[in-house]
Amino acid sequence: MAKLFTLLSILAAVIFIETAPTSGQITTAVESETNFCIFLPPQLGGGIAEHEDDAVVFCTTPLSSAPDAGLIPSGFIKTAHFATGAGYVQVTGTIDRSKYNLSSSDGGGQYDSVGAPPRATCANSNKFVELVEPDIELFCIRCCTDKKKCNTGESTEGCEHVIPGDYS
Repeated sequence: MAKLFTLLSILAAVIFIETAPTSGQITTAVESETNFCIFLPPQLGGGIAEHEDDAVVFCTTPLSSAPDAGLIPSGFIKTAHFATGAGYVQVTGTIDRSKYNLSSSDGGGQYDSVGAPPRATCANSNKFVELVEPDIELFCIRCCTDKKKCNTGESTEGCEHVIPGDYS
C-alpha cells in the first residue's frame, strides 16, 4: 500500500508540473539585425547540445521583450542578416566562437520552443527554432507566427538547411 501511495504521489507531482502555469518562461526575441537574442550555454565554454535543457538568453542590446536576458559578449556576433517572410522573422550569420570560449570541435545543437530549454518562447511568436554551430561558426534563429514555418525536426541538418538565409 505504501508503494502505491508513493507512486500516486509521484504521478500527481508530475501532472502538477506539466500543467503548472507558464511562469518561468525564458523569452528570446528577433526584432532586427541589430536587436535580437539567442540562447547559449549558461557559462562560457559550455557545449551547445549539452546545455539544451538549461540554456540562457543573451541579446545584442537590452530588449523589453526579453526581460531576463544577458548581453551577447562583444565580438561574438560577426555578421547578422535579418529577413522576414510570411509568418516568420529570422536572423542568420556568423559567430566568433572564441568570444564565448566555445570549442572548435563542438558540432552545435538546437534550441527551440518544443522544449529545449523547457518553457522557452520567442516574443510575438507561436514557435521558434535556433541553431548554434561553433565548429563552422554559424548561428541562426527563426521566430514564427505560422508554426509550419519553423522546422524543429531536423536539427542535425544545420543552420543552412533548417533556416535558409544569408550566412556571409
